[in-house]
Order: sequence, then C-alpha cells, then structure tokens
Amino acid sequence: MLLFSFFAQSQSKLNSFLTPSDTLNKARKTNVFIGESVALGVTLIGLNQVWYKDYPQTNFHFINDNNQWLQMDKFGHLYSSYHLGRAGAELLQWSGASQKEQLLYGATLGLGFLTVVEVFDGFSQEWGASTGDVIANVSGTALYVTQDLLWKEQRILPKFSFHQTKYAKYRPETLGASLNEQILKDYNGQTYWLSFNIHSFTKDTFFPKWLNVALGYGADGMIYGDKDEAIANSVIQNPYRQFYLSFDVDLTKIETKSHFLKTLFSVFNTIKIPAPTLQYDDYNGVKAHFIYF
Repeated sequence: MLLFSFFAQSQSKLNSFLTPSDTLNKARKTNVFIGESVALGVTLIGLNQVWYKDYPQTNFHFINDNNQWLQMDKFGHLYSSYHLGRAGAELLQWSGASQKEQLLYGATLGLGFLTVVEVFDGFSQEWGASTGDVIANVSGTALYVTQDLLWKEQRILPKFSFHQTKYAKYRPETLGASLNEQILKDYNGQTYWLSFNIHSFTKDTFFPKWLNVALGYGADGMIYGDKDEAIANSVIQNPYRQFYLSFDVDLTKIETKSHFLKTLFSVFNTIKIPAPTLQYDDYNGVKAHFIYF
C-alpha cells in the first residue's frame, strides 16, 4: 500500500509537471530556451569533433548533390526539420507562450539547427553546403508553420520507418556496420511517409480520429550515391524508386487524460506504425505486404 501510494503520488507530480500552462510561465519559458541552447550547442560541438575535425577546412562553398541517393537524404532533411520544429513549438506551448512565439522561436528550431550544420558542411573540403538540403530544411519548417496557421492543427505528419537490407554489408563504412548506424545511413532501408489524418479532412464521424492514410517514398539498389560513383568504384548498380500506400495511426489523436501518455505519444508519433501496405516500383510492379515497416 505504501509503494502504491508513493507511485501514485509520483505519477501525479509528473502529470502535473507535463501539463501545459494556461498562461505564460516565465520560469518554464526560460528553462526551455536554456535547455534547447545547451542541448543544441553540445550536439554541434560533438558533431564537429566526430564528423568534421579529421577533414581539412576550406573556403565556404556549395555543391550540387541533388542527384545523390535518389533524393532520400533530402526527405531526411525535411523530416528532421519538421520534427525538431514541432518539438520546439510544443515545448513553448508547454510553457504557456503565445502561438506567435511558438511559431517564431519554436517551429524554426529545426531550420536553425540544420542551417548551422549546412554551414559546417560548406567549410569542409570533404563536403559542401547543398542548396537541395537548404530547400528541404525550409520545406520541413514550412510544412509545420503552414498547417498551424491554416488549421490550428497538424493534419499531415512526416513519418519514418526502417528495415535492414542486404546492401549495408557491401559498404559498411558508408551504409552502417551496426543496426543503429544503418538506421541513419542505409537509405535502401529507409521509408519516408506523409501521414494524412482522415477525420481532420473529412470531419466524418465514421472514421476514428486516430486513423491515418500514409503515402510513402523509398529507394532500393544503392551502394553508392549515383551510377557514376558506382562505376568509378567498379560496381554496377541499378537503383529504383519505391512508392507506398498504407494505413497509419496518429498517436496524438488517441484520447487520454494522462499528460505523461500524451508526451509519450507525441515523441513516438514520428514513427510510422507497421501496417498492411501496397508497394509500387518499376522493378517489382505492384506488391502487397501484409505488414510493412
């Protein structure tokens, strides 16, 4: 009974802490800005140490990598920009900040962070700033801001799913040697989705509020970024695009009074729920998956 009482009290305090403030809570708002600054600063320093320090620096320059990896990396930039911005806006909402502040200082969090990363790339001799990346970053932020201004809700959600492929073993230094690395690096196993909430668009009570339909994009057959690079390394590859149609769940539409669960649902709403899926590509034609992830 004592343990149950302690647990219930702890849960109550956590739920109270996670409940968004009805009015501006200056202490929360200050902590949000400080926390974001520290987290992003540490991340950028770590990224510089791990990713850039071993390569020579040069004058800032742009490169054209828009034909690389069948644009899978660009969808990754859009996805990251959107969800970092969504997290920034929701944190400011939690502090009781106005909608204007949520959009100006929260939703632009992803764009700001990824712009700094692009600057790092621009000064690195190994890489270079990419106009395609910049456009994708802006598009991700615009997707969040536009929906908030139009509908006061997010009806279209970028989502992500991943499955392991056979290609990583042929080039583990680039496509990943472990599962954690492959999730980030192996574009063959990544699928990016736009998940549409049916009820929000139709207002039809027949459809559950949490039910979504999702359009997905992926690619396969890639060991190198493009055919020219593959040929230069004596590899023949025939990459192709893949398109998907599936069902999904908007976890934030599941009704609950628990703000702990609401926070948990918001975090995991970045991932596409495994579901029956139709796939189309030029190599396989139409293919059905009982469960695709």
